[in-house]
Amino acid sequence: MIIYIGADHRGFQLKGALKDYLKGLGYQISDLGDSRYDENDDYTDFASAVAERVSADWNNSRGVLICGSGVGVDVTANKYDRVRSVLAFSPDQANASRSDDDTNVLSLPADFVDLETSKKILSTWLQTPFRGGERYQRRLDKIKSLEQKIKNL
Repeated sequence: MIIYIGADHRGFQLKGALKDYLKGLGYQISDLGDSRYDENDDYTDFASAVAERVSADWNNSRGVLICGSGVGVDVTANKYDRVRSVLAFSPDQANASRSDDDTNVLSLPADFVDLETSKKILSTWLQTPFRGGERYQRRLDKIKSLEQKIKNL
């Protein structure tokens, strides 16, 4: 599995630390930006790049996005087909998002979680499987149906 990662200027420092952490755990990482600190960059550019890749290969990839509040990257990522992004502030929330909703993009709020908490959220999210089951799959199927309906409007 490949993990695509991206962050704007407010998440740039956290992204660097999490990349090192993920590499240390043996994950394959693809950094989609920003490649340098730029206080004038826009979170939408990096969220779009990551979400596009995850949408194209949602069975074999995951995405990690970081901005100040986490909201901007989360909203942007959720515009893409087959992307289910979660804005997580705790490991328990990350766990629930994976087990119940099969999220494939994790959005982190750099201004509200420290490095150690971010590592716990990330590792929990990556290690938690989708529990499956009829009711959880039914809900995901409804989301997919909504995506198709919206496309046809």
